[in-house]
Amino acid sequence: MKIRVERALTPAGWQSDQVITVENGKIGSMLAYRSEMGPIPQRQGSLVPGFFDIQVNGGGGALFNHTPTLASLKTMAEAHRQFGTTAMLPTLITDQADVMSNAADAIAEAISEQYAPVVGVHFEGPYLSKPKKGVHSADFIRPPTDAELDIIMRKDLGKVLITLAPETVSPDIIRELTQAGVKVCLGHSNADSDTAFAAIEAGADGFTHLFNAMSPMTSREPGMVGVALATAHTYAGIILDGHHVDATVCQVALKCKGVDRLILVTDAMAHIGQELDTLPFFDTEIIRVGDKLTTPDGTLAGSNLDMLSAVKFAVQKLNCTLQDAILMAAETPAAYMGLGEEFGQLAVNKRADMLLLDEQLNIQTCWSCGVEC
Repeated sequence: MKIRVERALTPAGWQSDQVITVENGKIGSMLAYRSEMGPIPQRQGSLVPGFFDIQVNGGGGALFNHTPTLASLKTMAEAHRQFGTTAMLPTLITDQADVMSNAADAIAEAISEQYAPVVGVHFEGPYLSKPKKGVHSADFIRPPTDAELDIIMRKDLGKVLITLAPETVSPDIIRELTQAGVKVCLGHSNADSDTAFAAIEAGADGFTHLFNAMSPMTSREPGMVGVALATAHTYAGIILDGHHVDATVCQVALKCKGVDRLILVTDAMAHIGQELDTLPFFDTEIIRVGDKLTTPDGTLAGSNLDMLSAVKFAVQKLNCTLQDAILMAAETPAAYMGLGEEFGQLAVNKRADMLLLDEQLNIQTCWSCGVEC
């Protein structure tokens, strides 16, 4: 495949009038157009890398917890791909051990058949803090068991991320997980700063949905928020939907973490790409009012956010450049998950996951592994 675009976002910045070739699902070359290349129609718009979402609970009417199957993963991925997400970590919310096992089997099946959008899995819980559980069911929050840790450390799941509360999991277990290649994010936690720093010393290097469901920063106790903002090497996901975090607070996070450590995530539920108003969820239900999802008592319950909307929010509300917004949606999450050699940039030998955006930042064309979708 060969395409010519008005401009493309490369590791060196925006380049005009680029010709991109795709070979075996990867970018084979990127060159400025020259007349000797012959007539190649130019597509108007901005070519950018596909988005990488590390926190996706559901989409297209499917919630991974409800149906932890390969078919469910494909439904989720297809729903999010229309909003630019070409790689994801399907996310399992706190649940029973057998659901964790079934989810792992589904992920392993997707990895085995090389289903391109699924590159791993995110276990959000069950080792969380009940006071900061959010929408997670307290009935399933529990200490780790050897059997469950074996599930999380399976070697056939692609890239694995777990969100845990460090006051419920010892540094020794965190160290065991990270030494096995599992990325450990801190979240749904009421930990003090000493406990959070101890977890980071043990190998944790990320924070799940910064500011939400974590101990706040105060004048005499930094809390988890303070530790996240103060540790330059750690990464943090953030939900830019206008409901989870105020725009000014998001700007503070951006100044503290920078675009190479702040990751745009959706925390999306089944509602994305589907006209769902209510969704059964354990012993309650999730209700959509406008673009906000809550339980009947008003607790935020994931989001109705897609990655394209998160990028637009960063540009329109946080005054980010489009280049920086795309970096937080593509390159930064790929780098965090150790997949920077394969994803997140328009560069030779990277996977040809690409989006063509118009001036309003709407998607004109999406390619997955070089195939138009």
